[in-house]
Amino acid sequence: MSGGRLVRSVVPKRGEPYEHRCDKDVFEAVANAIDDADGTFVLEDLRRATDAPWTQAAVAFAFLKERGVVVPMHGRTHAAAGKAAFEDAMTEYHALREKGPADEAFGYE
Repeated sequence: MSGGRLVRSVVPKRGEPYEHRCDKDVFEAVANAIDDADGTFVLEDLRRATDAPWTQAAVAFAFLKERGVVVPMHGRTHAAAGKAAFEDAMTEYHALREKGPADEAFGYE
């Protein structure tokens, strides 16, 4: 691993809180897949393009949606918010790493 992981904390209405993680190399692969996508995409497209574990791809995708790097289009489809999704994704990743979480849903370890 090339250092650092995103951590998504979940507090369900019932049951115990839990966390999911996404390694930095998977996060980078998902961001690259967004740049390589031709127009719109769904989570399954990104997972297939990266061959990443489902949970890690979902954590990366959720983080990128929360930070506005990808935007919803119609139904489950999304698109990159700008022309440089990888650069935008890495800016948000490093902002979280350097400044800490803006909210309690995502962290960094």
